[in-house]
Amino acid sequence: MKNNHLEPFKNLVEAFNALPSIGQKSAMKLAYHIVTQNSYEGIKLAHAIERAIESIQRCKKCNNLSEDELCAICSDENRDKTKVCIVESAKDILTIEQLGHYDGLYYVLSDVDDFDLMHLKDMLKDTKEVIFAFAPSIASDTLILFMESQLEDMNLKFTKIAQGVPTGISLDSVDTLSLVRALEDRVDI
Repeated sequence: MKNNHLEPFKNLVEAFNALPSIGQKSAMKLAYHIVTQNSYEGIKLAHAIERAIESIQRCKKCNNLSEDELCAICSDENRDKTKVCIVESAKDILTIEQLGHYDGLYYVLSDVDDFDLMHLKDMLKDTKEVIFAFAPSIASDTLILFMESQLEDMNLKFTKIAQGVPTGISLDSVDTLSLVRALEDRVDI
């Protein structure tokens, strides 16, 4: 005999569990909290998710998340339009913006298969420097080389974010590739 008891609760647990970085135990805790402790927060969460899905779109210029045709960064006249940081996802923009140390523009290259060269070239028309902010990997290096070759006619300076040994980590905990790159990209003191 099939047990359909508490099917809505099971569905809620499954919905939480489908989200990135939420395992079965965390999903169960969240579902239990919302159902038994704070149903108002659950309703508020449901409405926030619904509003976000309905109102957030891709920026027409850089592919960032936006409520309007252009995102707040592309619309900001105070941003340095001579620098464009190319990232893998809009989530990377949020991370970099939290630092408060970058004042240029961005371009989200979320899917290499959908790479629109003309769209990117149009975005880069006033740019002098392209900064690649990809997670270090052989695939990322290959992508950077490919993009440089596609943009070589634009007379741009190409840079990528530094890589190496993270602060507070002992050398025996650093992977070989990161340690090699840290040695190769060492700086004068």
